[in-house]
This record gives sequence, structure tokens and C-alpha cells, in this order.
Amino acid sequence: MAGFLKNFRKEQSRPLFGKKKFDDKFEKHYKQLELLGKGAFSEVFKVEKMSVGKNYAAKFISKKTLNPKEEASLESEIFIMKRVSHPNIVSLVELFDNRNYLYIVMDLVTGGELFDRIVEKGMYTEVDASNLCKQLLEAVNYIHSLGIIHRDLKPENLLYYDSSNDSKIMITDFGLAKDDDNEIQQTACGTPGYVAPEVLKLQPYGKPVDCWALGVITYILLCGYPPFYSEDDQELYRYIMDADFEYDSPYWDEISKDAKGFVGNLIELDVSKRFDCEKALQHPWISGDAALNKNIHDSVSTQIKKHFNAKSKWKQAINAATAIRRMQQLKF
Repeated sequence: MAGFLKNFRKEQSRPLFGKKKFDDKFEKHYKQLELLGKGAFSEVFKVEKMSVGKNYAAKFISKKTLNPKEEASLESEIFIMKRVSHPNIVSLVELFDNRNYLYIVMDLVTGGELFDRIVEKGMYTEVDASNLCKQLLEAVNYIHSLGIIHRDLKPENLLYYDSSNDSKIMITDFGLAKDDDNEIQQTACGTPGYVAPEVLKLQPYGKPVDCWALGVITYILLCGYPPFYSEDDQELYRYIMDADFEYDSPYWDEISKDAKGFVGNLIELDVSKRFDCEKALQHPWISGDAALNKNIHDSVSTQIKKHFNAKSKWKQAINAATAIRRMQQLKF
């Protein structure tokens, strides 16, 4: 952890979240309430900031279990999160450090995953999908303006802020994000179902990969199943790399032409033609009244439950680097 802490100490010469000195007394400020989740080297707890009586989420990271690659990833994620402040992005509130643990205090989001909420609804329309996409586009456009690429946009990283009917959607998990605006990326990362063709082809890539992922998410929001699917890995990767998808009947019969056009401009193989966030925000399906108000809940929720259950390939943890290795083995 020496490299991480060395860089971290450099930051102490400047104010950190309004503080002149880094504070390692987590227990003085926060009361631990309940366990929210566990990871390979961390636990996430619901905590209360005692001075204001407000609840947050705190990630407890055991520094002893981190290898150098994990340290570097964590360091990058923290410094990116420190730069980001947007209503639709989970914020880093403050950091605490002691000999054994790093504590990352973040916004507490309690509304659940994107697809779970859609299934629970009784009414769901293109207007709802459009409103969700607009929030996501505004958030991603914001990080792109800072030179940040998320690189892992997927439904599991999209959470509702609270359980209210009008809750905003929040983007989480910047573990794969990159903040060098002037560098063309070449590292294969992300989740294959949402990763852009240029990543799977090992071509240089940039911000358009996030727009592709938003296109895939929007497609699913409108029909409940993914645009690219096959039980055969070789076939799945070929579909993605060729941008080979359809608006299948009967699932898309009631979906507007504007919605299909919007999706097609994001799931676009030619990076130079693919919409960026600003263009997407100007599309009539987002900025106008082109989104239909017809209830599509039954069809969409049925397909979500079928394609995104716990055993689904789309719910399994596989990254793009693994996909690249599989493709090489399959002699692409």
C-alpha cells in the first residue's frame, strides 16, 4: 500500500473535501449500523454521521489484502471520484485512513437496481425509458466533459437513489474509469454484453464506448432483452463486433420509430457516426415529445425476468479481457 499512501500524502498539502488535514479517526465521526454487502477485499456498511444524524454508505477496505494492481485501481477510482460532483452520480463524501483500513464514505442509495424497479412497476412507458436515458446521458456527458471515461456502464451499476416513485437514477462504480482526456485507450475492460466493438477488436478507443453502452441499456429498457445474445461465445462476440442486432417482432411492434432511431444512433458500429452524449440529448426522443406514453410494462418485465435472472449469462461476472482471451482461443 506504500505507493498508494505516498501519492495520497501528496494530496494532503491541498485541502481534501474542505479539510486542511487528513483525518484517520473514522469512529469519532461515524457510527456503524448494518452490513450492506461484501467484496473480495472490502465490506460496505450503512453508517451514520453522528454530527448531523445523516446516513451514508462506507466501504471498509483491508489494505493488507490488496495486491499492487488492486491498489492502483483503487487509487485511480478514488482520485476520479474526488473530481466528480453530479446529481446522478454517487458522490465520495470523505476518506479516512489508518494502519489497516481505508474507509471510503459515499452517498447511500437505497432504491435498488434499475431492472428490479421496472419489474416492480405496474405502469412503464417509453416516456419513463426516455426520462431514465436523459438522466444517464446528462451524467455521462458531464464526466466526458472532465475527460473521464466510465468504461463499465451496465444496469448493475445503475441504482435508484431512494424508493420514491420519482427517484433519480444514480451511476455507481468508477473502478474501471479512466481520467486521461488526451490518451487513446487500448486496455480491454468492461462487460462484454455492453462493451463496444472497438474494445473487443483491440482497437484504440475513447468516450464513444460509453455511448455504445448507453445504447445497449436503452435497447433493453424498451424491450427487456439484450440486442446481442447467444449461448455460443463465438457467435455472441461476432454479433457485437458486427453490430448485428434487430428490432424483433412482436416486442418492438409498439415501439416508436424515434425510439428505434435513437437506439440505432448509439449502437452504431462506425465510431465517427455514433452519437456522442450531446447529440443524443438533442434527439427528439429525449428532448422532445416523441416518446410514446403507451404501457409496455408486461412485455418488458417478462423479458427482463427471463434474460436477467441470477443464472443468466448477462448477470455473470466476466470482463472484456477474459472475452478477448476466449476470442483468441476460438481463433477469431
